[in-house]
Amino acid sequence: MALGAFALLGCATKPPAPVAELAPGGKLRAAINFGNPILAVKDAASGEPRGVSVDLSRELGRRLGVPVELVTFTSAGKVVEAVRDAQVDIAFVAIDPVRGADMLQTPPYVIIEGAYLVRNDSPIRRNEEVDQAANRVVVGNGSAYDLYLTRELKAARLVKAPTSPAVTDVMVAQNVEVAAGVKQQLEADAKRVAGVRLLPGRFMVINQAMGLPKGREAGARYLTGFVEEMKASGFVAAALARHGIEGAAVAPPSKP
Repeated sequence: MALGAFALLGCATKPPAPVAELAPGGKLRAAINFGNPILAVKDAASGEPRGVSVDLSRELGRRLGVPVELVTFTSAGKVVEAVRDAQVDIAFVAIDPVRGADMLQTPPYVIIEGAYLVRNDSPIRRNEEVDQAANRVVVGNGSAYDLYLTRELKAARLVKAPTSPAVTDVMVAQNVEVAAGVKQQLEADAKRVAGVRLLPGRFMVINQAMGLPKGREAGARYLTGFVEEMKASGFVAAALARHGIEGAAVAPPSKP
């Protein structure tokens, strides 16, 4: 009986499976990517991270009853490496088969658009005209656009910028024909850099999900339920509105 009571005590003091897998070190380490302004930016006044990914991280930590550590990155590629190596517990990444090989992912919570940017004097007028042998396309190394265009482009060549926010500057500095990235980032670049314009429409739709290291299946199930509730409750929509994000939509409910 004494041994049985001891065993029960051990079970009682053991953290629930979602906490053990989402915050194994007693805190939730959340990867925040400044390379995608839809998800997070650095506050101009305080320097602190803010955005929908920050809000979701803090809400998740509150529900789990653990402190949240925001681990910041400047590129999606570095985020993926950190998840793969279990240096962070959760991340906010685009759904892609290449990334899915290194992590577990939830259904999407936000849908955003990928766009192209060219010089004002460029003969390119439509997205369909980009994939030509004469064209080079700058992408952020390891970004969703890098992964997607690596598969999709047949004739145009890719040029890798160190981060997604750097693509326009690399395009201008190296006289490259096209830059590809988050539509909102390129819209901001078009206001910042003279002589460039966005092509109309979009060349891809990006489903943004939450990810976590492989082997944490119980955590992934909890995280999937969390994402679905955050969409259904209006939390994600409110966060996008609060941070002034336009052009991003809340993902529809996932099919059971």
